[in-house]
Amino acid sequence: MNKNNLKTYQRLPEYLKEYVVEQNYEKYTPRDHATWRFIMRQARAYFKDHAHDLYQLGLEKTGISISKIPNIEHMDEVLSDFGWGAVCVCGFIPPLAFLDFQAHNVLPIAADMRTLEHLSYTPAPDIVHEAAGHAPILVDESFAKFLRRYAKMARKAIFSNEDIRLYEAIRKLSDIKENPDSSEEDILKAERDLDQASNEITWVSEAAQVTRMYWWTAEYGLVGGMDDPKIYGAGLLSSIGESIDCFAKNVKKVPFSIKCIEQSYDITKPQPQLFVANDFEELVSALEELEKTMSFSRGGIHAVKVGKRAQYLTTTQFDSGLMVSGEIKDFVAHNDKVSFISWQGPVQLAYEGCQLDEQGSDRHPLGFSLPFGKWASCPGQDPSLLKDSELEGLGISVGKTCTLRFESKFQIVGKVKKFQRHDGKLLVIVWEDCTVEKEGQVYFDPSWGDFDQGVGIEVTSVFGGPADWQNYGSYNLGKASTLPGRMSPYTPEEVELFKLYQNVRDLRSKLEQGKSYDKTEVLNSLDELARVISHTYKNEWVLGIELVEIIEGLLQEKSESFEFIKDLKKTVLNEKSHPSWVAPFIKRGLDLSIVND
Repeated sequence: MNKNNLKTYQRLPEYLKEYVVEQNYEKYTPRDHATWRFIMRQARAYFKDHAHDLYQLGLEKTGISISKIPNIEHMDEVLSDFGWGAVCVCGFIPPLAFLDFQAHNVLPIAADMRTLEHLSYTPAPDIVHEAAGHAPILVDESFAKFLRRYAKMARKAIFSNEDIRLYEAIRKLSDIKENPDSSEEDILKAERDLDQASNEITWVSEAAQVTRMYWWTAEYGLVGGMDDPKIYGAGLLSSIGESIDCFAKNVKKVPFSIKCIEQSYDITKPQPQLFVANDFEELVSALEELEKTMSFSRGGIHAVKVGKRAQYLTTTQFDSGLMVSGEIKDFVAHNDKVSFISWQGPVQLAYEGCQLDEQGSDRHPLGFSLPFGKWASCPGQDPSLLKDSELEGLGISVGKTCTLRFESKFQIVGKVKKFQRHDGKLLVIVWEDCTVEKEGQVYFDPSWGDFDQGVGIEVTSVFGGPADWQNYGSYNLGKASTLPGRMSPYTPEEVELFKLYQNVRDLRSKLEQGKSYDKTEVLNSLDELARVISHTYKNEWVLGIELVEIIEGLLQEKSESFEFIKDLKKTVLNEKSHPSWVAPFIKRGLDLSIVND
């Protein structure tokens, strides 16, 4: 697959394209496909009665096959019928990037396939979770509406630097656990780092609240009412074990409401409670409630305080439409009215999401400061609407040394260099030889260079991320890198094992296609395969179940009639010879063996 052939890839903004990678479909081993097939057979059988009604139909409509790992390029084509697209990404991507993909109606799918050893659950994003978990429910327009609106809202949530450190710790631990080359020491260190990052969380940011909303809905949500809840969350739809356990009495069921954002969660453990919505419209209503509490909606001193506490990139928007993107360092307020803000780090000035000419982070690489509010000389007017002639009447003209006083007692003295307008609005006044002070305290010194005075009376919004993502750069999206997967080559034993899986796969395909065959010859082949598995690959219980499936489901024979199957059940399919979590999977796999795909 070539990512450049994907229609969705072509319409992505450049800063998101850096997270897109090739699926490299050929890297999947026959064992990977067998693991996928086992999971999906289990899922189809169980979720027929326990998932949202559209789950089964969604699998078909989104191009997800039961027998093989999906091709993301094909999924992209199919999802376009529902107004969505799909791209392959490199495992864990930063939260801001993930939300931005969804805000563009794109499902980012991690191409990695969980190993058989992590069949029940993997902390790392993988194609089972993203494709078989998230995609099928997108066919429900009510849920898709919720997801689109959620992404656009969450994209404006204010992340804290603590959130980012926690994300990095989770990402590293997940990658290390899924990588077979990792040592126990590697895992223990990553777990300690995660514990430290978790312990350093001092407040629940807006991003943490909206993440909780996502976790208790799109990841672990139930729908249909308390009497007969059905699964729709991808975290449950991609974990047969946890989806069965979630209906146990010890897992508390709570009526869904906005209060779900008060409930934290542990990504490494089964959830002790789940939230049940009556329908997907309830999710949209909860989003509307949440939006009203967030800084991008509230504005004012509340929003500025949240932005400062985050110690991370935010965008402050003024009533004029001017946007200032950077990390809020400090502010001055009187009677709960903000009159001055300073930002640190790269700062961008924008209007309606587009960076203003010559006002990018290259002009303000270290920071920016701004006094704002009503002008003392025209208290009843909006300064951004003043024409050049009106400004001249106030004594403010290009090329002249002027004084601008604010009602807040801030004062600017210097020579006006130029005005910057957009759509007729005055957005920036550029000063030289400029001093900004208030009651004797200097906030800007002429030696610092030109002073760009953004024009605005009050803060109407503060939201997460830059105003113009494309021109600001990838700095604040977060790291796109992820730890590499397995780097060591497959051993000769593994190569031989993959050949066995492929032989079984080829045999099943031949029988499913109805091609002519000699049953005695087929049974002899199965006998030979079973003996090799029983004596050399005793941990490959999925492969053993596939042999039983062929005999029971395709050859229509009783597997107990064959000695090699009896031997297989004493060794490879003996529940006692495997870890305790494997036993229920073996049982459910054998129960399904008579079902023909």
